[in-house]
Amino acid sequence: MTVSNTITAELVYFAPPKDGSKPFTHINADPLTGQRPQNWTQEPHEVQIENLRGKEDSVTLDTAGFQFGKEAAKHTSFTNDDEVEREYYPESIELVKRITGASRIVPFDHTIRRRRPGQVDDSPQKRQPVPQVHVDQTPKSSVARVHRHLPASDAPELLKHRFQIINLWRPISVPAYDWPLALCDFRSIDAKNDLEPVTLRYPDRDGETFGVKYNPDHKWKYVKGLTPEEFVLIKCFDSQDDGKTALLTPHTAFPDPSTPSDAPLRESIELRLLVFYD
Repeated sequence: MTVSNTITAELVYFAPPKDGSKPFTHINADPLTGQRPQNWTQEPHEVQIENLRGKEDSVTLDTAGFQFGKEAAKHTSFTNDDEVEREYYPESIELVKRITGASRIVPFDHTIRRRRPGQVDDSPQKRQPVPQVHVDQTPKSSVARVHRHLPASDAPELLKHRFQIINLWRPISVPAYDWPLALCDFRSIDAKNDLEPVTLRYPDRDGETFGVKYNPDHKWKYVKGLTPEEFVLIKCFDSQDDGKTALLTPHTAFPDPSTPSDAPLRESIELRLLVFYD
């Protein structure tokens, strides 16, 4: 199945509701069915995914929409949300400032995922890897995030300048051979036709993400066995829409057919950041 450094794997794409209604997904799974209620269809497709191990530097946030790096976190346990906010947030802000040159970074949430086969993903404490091609935010929900998390006195000025939403994703405690993360090179997507806004229903409000429709031109990448000392920055939004800059990155967890049978179950954290520039 392996051609040079490329694997064939099945990714689950989005197909819009047949009746033309606005797509929606609930953030929490139904405890009875184990499924997240939604009104659109999942559409599996076999794709080629290139392993960039040894060529991590061939992609950047502004070219492909994602960027790999190597720097261990000082905080390594990720068992207590308060400790994560107190210890991991500040060091992550400094790391991403150093990489991007941003002037201000505001973390707005994090998700810890520990794959547990059979466990229902019905609360933030039980989040599982997401085997669905998606983008976390749309332009509309990205601007809404700024208003939601920044003081009303700051938001208008910050929105006059470049801002981004970037996820900092890294494995916890063991390398991520099991259900790794695949990332789609922004240069290979047709943003006007491939992306469709999907309402994300929280218990108390609505957000919005992008569903991603299948396109055979998509170029998928991953780094096999990403370690806890490594990370990937995933761009979900960029206001610098100049026709040259990557604006976002479709991504998904996927079952890698080359995963060793004794690989430990995947554990990871993603930290979501509002990233501002002067």
